[in-house]
Parts: sequence; structure tokens; C-alpha cells
Amino acid sequence: MQTKRFAAFAPAVLVSFLMAAPVLAHHGNAAFDEAKKLTVKGTVVEWFWANPHCLLKFDVKDGSGNVVHWVAEASNPPDMINRGWSRNSLKPGDEVSVTLSPVKNGQPIGRIQQIVFANGHILGTQPPRPGDNPSQP
Repeated sequence: MQTKRFAAFAPAVLVSFLMAAPVLAHHGNAAFDEAKKLTVKGTVVEWFWANPHCLLKFDVKDGSGNVVHWVAEASNPPDMINRGWSRNSLKPGDEVSVTLSPVKNGQPIGRIQQIVFANGHILGTQPPRPGDNPSQP
């Protein structure tokens, strides 16, 4: 009896695992150099508040004065709200210092760790610790 029940249930479990595999693959860290942290100063061009990841476009001047267009991802909006962020956290023209984990291939792409505004306000992407009270800018 239990063998028949297992035989009927097993295909559903297998299908569930197969469907979940692409979702897990999407959230890989292979492209990012998690051991390296890079901080760059720039100007916000656009802040995308969207699923599956919030994205920040910002411009940074390199050592020669050339503008480099950066794109950095953060988590999804519900996670970001829990860390003190909002749809209005960043506006075009904001001067910011962005600490990120860069991609391994050297392109101007990364995963946001922290943003420091010109007034010293800090927004981070790590979960709040017990007792922390994240504030909105």
C-alpha cells in the first residue's frame, strides 16, 4: 500500500525539483568576486525598483576623466524594504559612494553592499541585526 502511495507521489516531487532548478541557478554568485569589495564614487543615473532585483545605474569618472557607466544590482523590493530602502531612496543626480562586489570579468557591473550619500547617510544590503532600526533617507 505504501509503495503505491510513494509511486503516485514520486513524479510530483521529481517535477517540483526540476522546476526549482532554474530558480536556484538564477541566484548564483559565480559571476561576482565575493572576496573583493570595490568602492566607487559616482552620480545616480537611474534607480530601478523592480523584481527580481533592484538595479542602480550610475556614472563614475575614471582616472583620465572619462565617464564609466556602472550597473549594480541589489535584492528584490521586499528584502530592500526590510533593510531600510524604498522606491525613493535614490534619485537621478544623487552623489553617492557605492561599495560593491564587482564581477570577475572586470566589467563595470556589481552587486551592491552599501551606499553612502554625500550627507553621510548609509544604506546597506545586509539584513538588519536584532535591535537595529533602519531609517529612510
